[in-house]
Amino acid sequence: MAIRFPSVLSNAKQILTKSQQVVPKGYIPVYVGEQADKKRYVVPLSYLSHPLFQDLLQRAEEEFGFNHPMGALTIPCTEEIFFNLTSELRCY
Repeated sequence: MAIRFPSVLSNAKQILTKSQQVVPKGYIPVYVGEQADKKRYVVPLSYLSHPLFQDLLQRAEEEFGFNHPMGALTIPCTEEIFFNLTSELRCY
């Protein structure tokens, strides 16, 4: 089950332009958390091409779609899961 990469990339560009807070070049903002307890993080755009991150985005798309009123991708998982995944991505 692969994520539609062109749609993720185009949505990433829209999110970057909508974001009210400054995001360093080469990064994208994401909201991580379950229900109302979401925290904002910025992750490198290179994560978008990693299979583990794509799987996480696929799950987020299934639950939320790509309409993100908060101005960033919303990833419905615990911060612990997000940190475990992203620390694994930093090793590559």
